[in-house]
Amino acid sequence: MSLTVSTHKIPGYGPTARTAKQLAPQAVRLVERALPGRMPDVEIVLTHTRGMAELGAAAEAELAGVLDKRSRNRAERAARRQARDASGRALPRAAGSVLVLVNVDQHASPAQFAVTLVHELVHAMQFARKDVAEQVVRDLRAHFGIERQSRRQARQYERLVEQHEQEAYGHEYLADRLVPGASAA
Repeated sequence: MSLTVSTHKIPGYGPTARTAKQLAPQAVRLVERALPGRMPDVEIVLTHTRGMAELGAAAEAELAGVLDKRSRNRAERAARRQARDASGRALPRAAGSVLVLVNVDQHASPAQFAVTLVHELVHAMQFARKDVAEQVVRDLRAHFGIERQSRRQARQYERLVEQHEQEAYGHEYLADRLVPGASAA
């Protein structure tokens, strides 16, 4: 398991990047102990709203295998809408690793950052489970109009996403071990 922390188009956020580099290895250890399975390779990228949309759309397009410009533009618009309100986002990669995008503008304190980091690392662990990444790829390909999925498959994927979100919210208490009082913030 390798862990990298980097920034994308955010000059002047040196203290935030240092905090992220200090908290990330500790958060990975905590989440790995709390959940079954192994943590995949994780790349954490600190960015702003526009950067989240750019990197998220590029990662989705790469994962789904989208080549035409119209589908890419649609993905970028959807990613921009989603990035406005998101504090973080985890996306599986084709090589089996996970990309975690964190919006630094949404985090006023290290405590808030710790909660988001733990939440997204729980999602990273979920992507390593059997058939989860394949279901994400199938849903993305259906979203981009590359191949259709049945209504049953779509409902199954929606239930999976809801279960994963509940599990991730349920493990946010681990952030208290990184920054005391984080889950109350």
